[in-house]
Amino acid sequence: MVRGDLSLPLARSRDHVFAQRHAAFGPPGQYPRAPERSGAAAAADRARRARRAGTDGRRSANRAASTGTDAEGALTTQPAYVLLEDGAWFSGTAPFTFEPAYAEVVFTTNLSGYQEVFTDPSYLGQLVVMTAPMIGNYGVNPDDLESDRPRVAAVVVRELCSKPSNWRATGALGDWLEAAGVPIVADVDTRQLTRHIRSKGAMRGVAAPGTEPTEQVRAALAASPSMDGLDLATSATISGEYTAGKPEARHHIVAYDYGMKRNILRLFAQNDCRVTVVPAATPAGRVRELAPDGLFLSNGPGDPAAVGYAIEAIRDLADGSLPIFGICLGHQLLGLALGGETVKLPYGHRGGNHPVRDLATGQVLITSQNHGFAVRGDTGGVPGATSLEVTHLNLNDTTVEGLRHREFPMFAVQYHPEASPGPHDAQGHFRQFLQALDTQ
Repeated sequence: MVRGDLSLPLARSRDHVFAQRHAAFGPPGQYPRAPERSGAAAAADRARRARRAGTDGRRSANRAASTGTDAEGALTTQPAYVLLEDGAWFSGTAPFTFEPAYAEVVFTTNLSGYQEVFTDPSYLGQLVVMTAPMIGNYGVNPDDLESDRPRVAAVVVRELCSKPSNWRATGALGDWLEAAGVPIVADVDTRQLTRHIRSKGAMRGVAAPGTEPTEQVRAALAASPSMDGLDLATSATISGEYTAGKPEARHHIVAYDYGMKRNILRLFAQNDCRVTVVPAATPAGRVRELAPDGLFLSNGPGDPAAVGYAIEAIRDLADGSLPIFGICLGHQLLGLALGGETVKLPYGHRGGNHPVRDLATGQVLITSQNHGFAVRGDTGGVPGATSLEVTHLNLNDTTVEGLRHREFPMFAVQYHPEASPGPHDAQGHFRQFLQALDTQ
């Protein structure tokens, strides 16, 4: 026996719904309204609304005093702009005062992980445009740092969130950047700015306060250094050696720090490795004195061809006696040390969604990337470096994303297998390196 109609109701058109409503209440404008109150009741309503308005006003004033916002909760701002070396400029606002910041202007497509991006030493000397429409909505915290402080020259966003909402947050992004002396320009049309960089290429720029560029700012921008030929590893590296990991760990690795991220050390520790981290200019002889099981070449900023001291040290150590694993700048330096050359990309690869194909398996990895240079080469190999074979290619522009020595246990990848932020597809490269240590 059927207890009621279990069939789905018939879909009814919008006109049918309006017709039913008009039949019950009359045409629009004649719908019944609540009766208006008058006399003492109306006077009481007005008094209640006035008291509520006064309370809300005091709350807004208190909020403004404590957070740097106006009485309506909006950030108090001043005009600011981003000027590019080709003359294009983009207006915005700044939540605090700052001095003009000159750097190469690049963009990253990460939807989250902005704190990791801003503290990544690979972004040293760059003015970073975030393509995600809102930045700062989950605040900042001390656990998501990839170095001891923000390394970017300046930050450009479409919308800056001043009231983060996250249980891990210990502060707001704007306050954190202000305390670190890093300028931020908000309310910029970042879509237009990104499209301009994609069509014209990465270029020098400046983030500056004011309603429009002045001749003084334009002249200073023209005199600022270009990324080509710029050695930034000396600025991003450490001042002295230190050790991370358990003393009784299974493997001992020496890591060249050209601007290394903290998550790399976390992953080595998880894989039972003790790491001796050395400055970028450490000679090859000192590395041999440390008697490591393997050598790691870290990420870092700047033009790889300008880091001549590192290229010489790697060439000395790449004799097959040590397994070597490089990422990002380390990948480029290994290619240069073995005879290859690097080229500057039009606007670089930056973000957490770059597809890379493993040529041996055909597998596609979604990778985290941050670099403006690449090793010249293709599926046929690396010109000038016959001992290297290409293992990975970028699916967007077919640039080289991975290299391997044809005889010795040495390999490198252009992307960031440690992610932070980004996908974890490529973390298997750490296991690949450990396998090379075990078989050495």
